Amino acid sequence: MQPFNIDAAFYISEITDDIFARIKGRSYPDGCTLSLGEIRYVHVLHYDFDGNITEGEIIVNTAIAEDVLEIFRELFDIEYPIEKMTLIDAYDADDERSMEDNNTSAFNYRFIAETTVLSNHALGRAIDINPLYNPYVYIRKDGSTFLQPYNAGDYVDREKDNPYYIRRNDACYNIFIEHGFTWGGDWNTKKDYQHFEKTK
Repeated sequence: MQPFNIDAAFYISEITDDIFARIKGRSYPDGCTLSLGEIRYVHVLHYDFDGNITEGEIIVNTAIAEDVLEIFRELFDIEYPIEKMTLIDAYDADDERSMEDNNTSAFNYRFIAETTVLSNHALGRAIDINPLYNPYVYIRKDGSTFLQPYNAGDYVDREKDNPYYIRRNDACYNIFIEHGFTWGGDWNTKKDYQHFEKTK
């Protein structure tokens, strides 16, 4: 017996009082420049790494909410594996902790790592998919390596055969690109293999 009504489980909601109570002071801190009307809660289903159908939730900019709903329905229909997908507030909006736990997430009012520039996550216009296996990595000016999450060292080598890697022209990549997103793995110097964004 199917435990979910599949169609009904994919929906978009305004930020209700209950949802706001979860994000206030975390991903939505005092001083957040987005109004609640500019973000939406998106509820989906996804297949976890054991092949089980699991509920997922994410908050994104209102402008891309319909795209995001369609993207995750398409990923669900092809049984694309996403280990977990819960609001980053479960990690006190700590991006590193969320990524170390391989949590797929989106909205978080924060700066780009090692900068004072607001991330596109702060605008609800970026999504990180299976971030442990698809890290953000680059060489700093001093020659040292930046790696996020810190426990992703085994996944920096993108030539390895790994079913959870996002690669150019794979199913996940193609679905996001078809909806007008760009991929951090296509960046020239910094590589953010988990990261898809739509800023226009």
